[in-house]
Amino acid sequence: MAGSGGGNPNTTPKILLAKPGLVAAGKLHRGGGGADEDAAALRSRLPSVGSLNLLSDSRDFQIDRFLPFLTDNTEFTVVGVIGPPGVGKSTILNEIYGFDSSSPGMLPPFGVESEETRVMARHSTVGIEPRVSSERIILLDTQPVFSPSVLAEMIRPDGSSTISVISGESLSAELAHEMMSIQLGVLLASVCHIVIVVSEGVHDASMWRLMMTVNLLKHGIPDPSSTALSHPQSSDKEAANKPLVESGEEYMAAHIFVHTRVRDHDNTPQHSQALQKALAQCFGTSPSVSEGQDAARGAQHKKLFLVPAKGKDGSSRPLYESYASALWKVRDQVLSMTTSSFSRTVSEREWLKNSGKVWELIKNSPTIADYCATLQTSGFYRK
Repeated sequence: MAGSGGGNPNTTPKILLAKPGLVAAGKLHRGGGGADEDAAALRSRLPSVGSLNLLSDSRDFQIDRFLPFLTDNTEFTVVGVIGPPGVGKSTILNEIYGFDSSSPGMLPPFGVESEETRVMARHSTVGIEPRVSSERIILLDTQPVFSPSVLAEMIRPDGSSTISVISGESLSAELAHEMMSIQLGVLLASVCHIVIVVSEGVHDASMWRLMMTVNLLKHGIPDPSSTALSHPQSSDKEAANKPLVESGEEYMAAHIFVHTRVRDHDNTPQHSQALQKALAQCFGTSPSVSEGQDAARGAQHKKLFLVPAKGKDGSSRPLYESYASALWKVRDQVLSMTTSSFSRTVSEREWLKNSGKVWELIKNSPTIADYCATLQTSGFYRK
C-alpha cells in the first residue's frame, strides 16, 4: 500500500473488520490510556454525517465537510473509482471499505443504486463522495461518466450547459458533459494512488478511450504533494514560465480495470487473455500500468478483472467464477498493491487541501482547454 514505507501489505480480508478509522486515528497518539479518550473526543466534534460531497453544485472543490474526518497521519492510500452509471462502482468501494455497523463512529457505506433509481433512470452518486476506512484508506466515489441523467440535469432548452466547465466558456451540454468526465479522470489520476476503472461487459471500450485521453491530457498537472502547490509563484509571468511538474517527476495513479456484468459466454480464460493483450497494447507505455513494483514483478495480468453478472435474486452461478469471488479478488488486489508514492510525504489533511488546488489547475489547464476547443470545432458537438 502507498505510504506504508515499503512494508509487506496485509492481503487478508480480516482487516476489513477492524475498528473504525476514528478509533485507529486515536491510536496514533502514543502514551497508553489516553488514546481512546482522544478518539472519543474527536468523534464528539465531528459534524453530523449527510453528504460529504467534495464538489459543490458549481463544481468548486469544498473540503470543510470531510476535513474533520482526516488526521495528520502520513500513512494512507487514496483509491478512486470512475465509470458509467449502474456498473457497480459504489459496490466495489464498499467491499474495500468494509463497513461494520457495530463499530461506533464509522461513516456509513456508499449508497448503491436502488430499484427506484434504476427505474427512474437516475444516478445515485453526485460529485465526489469520500470515505476513510480504519486502515486509513481514503475512498473516492464519483458520479457516473457518460450518464444520460447527468446530461439531462445540465442541459438548457437551447442545448447549452448550465455548468461552467472550461474557464467560464459557454459550451454545449454534450461537450461540457464530455469535458467533465475528462476533468474528473485527470483529478483521480493526479490525487489517487489507485484508480479503479469500471466498464460494463467486455465489448464496451469507452472507458479505455477515456482513460487514454486522461493520460494524455494530465501532462503538467502535479500531485497533491507538489511544492508548487504550497509555494505559489510570485507573479503571473513567472507562473506561466515555470512548469508545475519538474522533468522526470510526472505522477500517475495506478489503474485497475474492472469489467462487470460479464456474461457467462464472455467470462472465459480466452476472453480474459484477449482483453489483457488489448490492455497491454493500449496502455503499454503508460506509467499508470507499466511502471511500479507490480509491473516489475510481471504482474500485468493483475490489472484487469472480469466480474460476472449477478442474478436478480442476488445469486450467481457462472461457469468459472462467482460474483462474490470476483469482487473479493478486486478488493484483495487493491489492499495488497504497492503503488508509487507522491513526490513527497504529506498528511491526510494536506492531501485534501492540496487536492482542491489541483482541481483548480485542472479546470484552468491550457492543455485541456485546447483539447476542448479542438472538439468544439470538430463538428461532433453543437456550438
